[in-house]
Amino acid sequence: MNGTGTTPTARRVPISALPLPPPSHSLTHNLTPDPHTATPAAWLELRKTRPSVQRRARMLAPPAHFSYVAPLPAPFPFRVAYPDLDEEGGAEAQVEAIERWLTEREALEEVPCAGENDPVQAEETKGEKKGRLRKYVSAERDDERVLIGLAETGLRDTVPHMDVGDAFDLLGEPSLSATAANGSGTTANGDRATLSSEAAVAARQELIDVLSGHALLASYEGNAETQWAPWSVRYSGHQFGNWAGQLGDGRAISLLSTPHPNDPETTYELQLKGPGRTPFSRMADGLAVLRSSIREYLCSEAMHALSIPTTRSLALISLPKLPVERETVETACVLTRVSPSFLRIGSFEALNPPANMFFFGGGQQPADLDALRVLGEWVARRVLKLEGVRWAGEGGVDGPGDAWGKELVFEVARRNARMVAGWQAYGFMHGVINTDNVSILGLTIDYGPYAFMDVFDPLHICNHSDEGGRYAYKYQPSMIIYALRSLLTALAPLIGAEDALGGHAVAPEWATAATPDTLKEWTARGLALAKSEMERIAEQTCADEYARLMHARLALRRVDADDEARVVRPLLDLLREHRLDFHGAFRRLARGFTPGVARDAGALEEFVGGVLALSAEPERLDRARAEVEWRAWLEGYAARIESERELWEDGGEGDVDAKRTAAAEGANPRFVLRQWLLEEVIKKVEADPESGKRVLGKVLHMACNPFEPWGAEDFTGDESALDAEVKEERRYCGIGERKLLGFQCSCSS
Repeated sequence: MNGTGTTPTARRVPISALPLPPPSHSLTHNLTPDPHTATPAAWLELRKTRPSVQRRARMLAPPAHFSYVAPLPAPFPFRVAYPDLDEEGGAEAQVEAIERWLTEREALEEVPCAGENDPVQAEETKGEKKGRLRKYVSAERDDERVLIGLAETGLRDTVPHMDVGDAFDLLGEPSLSATAANGSGTTANGDRATLSSEAAVAARQELIDVLSGHALLASYEGNAETQWAPWSVRYSGHQFGNWAGQLGDGRAISLLSTPHPNDPETTYELQLKGPGRTPFSRMADGLAVLRSSIREYLCSEAMHALSIPTTRSLALISLPKLPVERETVETACVLTRVSPSFLRIGSFEALNPPANMFFFGGGQQPADLDALRVLGEWVARRVLKLEGVRWAGEGGVDGPGDAWGKELVFEVARRNARMVAGWQAYGFMHGVINTDNVSILGLTIDYGPYAFMDVFDPLHICNHSDEGGRYAYKYQPSMIIYALRSLLTALAPLIGAEDALGGHAVAPEWATAATPDTLKEWTARGLALAKSEMERIAEQTCADEYARLMHARLALRRVDADDEARVVRPLLDLLREHRLDFHGAFRRLARGFTPGVARDAGALEEFVGGVLALSAEPERLDRARAEVEWRAWLEGYAARIESERELWEDGGEGDVDAKRTAAAEGANPRFVLRQWLLEEVIKKVEADPESGKRVLGKVLHMACNPFEPWGAEDFTGDESALDAEVKEERRYCGIGERKLLGFQCSCSS
């Protein structure tokens, strides 16, 4: 997900004053709410008397796409003092106890928003207050909340108009050499805060309060078109190839969406991950741990820096006093992530499931094909913004408008094919490509047990829960196609019905009177119309994008039909056969190899020796064979480079080798977010948040600038001459300890 501009054109305002999109551009004003929370005003009344409806795992009504829900980060089961069940009326009293306990913790008390009492800001926002969100808290909740990360790139690209106050000052100067002894390197947090203006402190504190789930932003005024409240979305999905029924945002709550100041047609949704239970939490607590939150926070921005489509990170707020039970007891953390949309393929599957399956702790509603239409129209028109589709009600359009179902599937296929091509080119493994984890926008989403490749192994499995290797690196493109087939299956009857209407869109209640035989006929027709073409689009788009990226990594401008067979695949075979570091080898080729090296026997021998030094197991390396094979490949690569030299001359000015090297350096990262590094950063933040957040800030900065020559990359002298920060940069660009190569994570987060 790329930003829509880096230069803010609007006044910065606190999070509570961010402008909201018009109803036509808002998910909650176009999709169908849970009937228990039909409007924000109705939801408010529910929270005063029966707030457990938000926290109780339940099946939403078949037409519903989402439910309004307020953040409540709390241990689960809830710590409620229940009356004795054996007493008369004990069961009813227990129900009353839980409702009372939850009501006390609902954010129902209105408090001033940041800057609201500032006369200067009040004058600047004159006329805006009516449509502005209001802020609510609960006096019963005031747990410690600590800002440990704020992604400057995510902020810049998605919400540049949001004022974060003195948040960056609070975080301190990013540094890998920060220790518990030297702390933040400046004054203590409280002292630094006293140096900031009142307005800066208020904006920062409001940011922390809202993004930690402590404070709630909502608007209950006016009619349903003007009201606003946080929400969680319903979806279903296939997990490891098995139908899992209703899933949904079990630990994610979207706070608001706001138009980008440079492009009002593009809105960004701010979503909390780990703010407590929702109706979709099933038996889980709705929380996220510090460990997994740090991993997603860093990787989202690292992927963006590699130009791989992704959701974005905004903030990390630790809740150090909130225990979370996983394999061990850990502490909670809330991640704020940002995207134009968090809808997934599973959002469509929920409305036309492959089967009605009911099981303990879950289940699946029957199909609601009109809800499918409503979702599809919203996605096609406002999320994907399909080109060439004429919509009913637009100027010059009579009747129902154009068919959109097939084009929606094809566009989702293109986007996800480009995404997975980026994964393959940069050795990224997602780990859990379930259909509920595949974005409609083709964004990398839901970072769990992910990994970047160390030693190249096409069969590597990064998720230790994936015992069968379903989501191994090699199979990722196939798993994306599996997810696309699931999307097509859900939309097939609608696509078939559109075709039966002569290429026009279906109308409301389009399937209400359809017989089972008619639905079966439409489904078969839709599959026949779209399946082969969808798969062709996905496969061709993925192949083309992968070729483009690998040519960039190898600094080749001309695309030859046999490059994959003669250059790329043999290189990967060498990396696999001799167990060499994937990213290290590409960086060496980028910075050290030119055709001149291949013509000089001594230089070639030295270069090959440097590549083989990247072996994870030098004692097992067949060095003689490896040297012969690498020399042969490099000589072929040199000839391929020479064959397109004229394409780099650009009028004859400049050194061709220097141009190629600069291009290759800009496509091959020096810094990679490796597993050993992530584990070390997590331990540092856990051990000492004050110094740890500075380390986290520096790692984020390196991840956002991965092609820089971190750690004095060209330095070949005595490393003791380097300062402590440069030494750490150098270490963080290394492959790490052998025992952590290929380290597998779990899904537990």
